[in-house]
Amino acid sequence: MHRFILSTLLVLVTTIGFAQTPAPSKAKSKARRLPNPAFAPIQDEAGLPRVLLIGDSISIGYTMAVRELLKGKANVHRIPTNGGPTTNGMKSIQAWLGTSKWDVIHFNWGLHDLKYIMDDPSKRADPKAPGAHHQVSLLDYEKNLTALVTKLKSTGAQLIWCNTTPVPEGSDGRIVGEEQAFNEAAARVMKAAGVPTNDLHSHAKAKLSEVQLPANVHFSPEGSKYLATQVATSIEGFLTKK
Repeated sequence: MHRFILSTLLVLVTTIGFAQTPAPSKAKSKARRLPNPAFAPIQDEAGLPRVLLIGDSISIGYTMAVRELLKGKANVHRIPTNGGPTTNGMKSIQAWLGTSKWDVIHFNWGLHDLKYIMDDPSKRADPKAPGAHHQVSLLDYEKNLTALVTKLKSTGAQLIWCNTTPVPEGSDGRIVGEEQAFNEAAARVMKAAGVPTNDLHSHAKAKLSEVQLPANVHFSPEGSKYLATQVATSIEGFLTKK
C-alpha cells in the first residue's frame, strides 16, 4: 500500500514538473535572421560620385559585390527594400530618391511585373490557372516605366537601364522566356528617352546553367558576383571624379 502511494506521488510530481516547464517558443527555436548588409546605409567617401541601385532581389544579390568592385571609385547606395513591380516604384520613387544628389542611377523593374497572380499579389499563381494574370500587364508596365524614367531624369543623374534577367523553365509563377516581351517594351521606352541599357539579360544567359539556381529566377552567390561584374562595368563607364 505504501509503495502504491509513493509511486502515485512520484507520477504526480513528475507530471506537474513537465507541465510547468515551458515549451520552447517557435520564435526562439528558429534562428534569428540577420539584417541584409545590402540594405545597410553607407557613409559617403568625399570626392566620389554617388550611385543609386534600384531593383528587386536580383539587384539585392549583386549589391555588395558591386560596392566592392567600385570601392574607391564610387559611393554605391541602394534602395532599402526589394523594388518589386513598377507599381511599387510609382508609389515609392520619391522616397527612394530622397533629397540627395545622385550622379548615376542604375535601375530595373520586370520580374515582379511579369509574375502571375490571382487576387493576392504576394502569392504567385500557376500561369495556366483560370483567372491568373500578370501582376502588371505589359501595357501598364510600359506606361509605368515611361513615367518612372521621366521622374528619374528630373534628378539630373546619368541613368542606366538594366534589362531583366532570364526566366528559366519551371520557375514558379512565371513563364519561361516571357521576360523578352517586357524587355522589348522597356527598350522602346529607353530608346525614346535616350537612356543606355546594361544588357544583363545577355550577360546572364551566356552562363545561365552555371550561375542561375535550378528552375528559379534567382542566382547562386557566385552567380550574383558574375552579374556584379557587368553591373559595375556599366556604371564605371559613366563615373566622373568630383
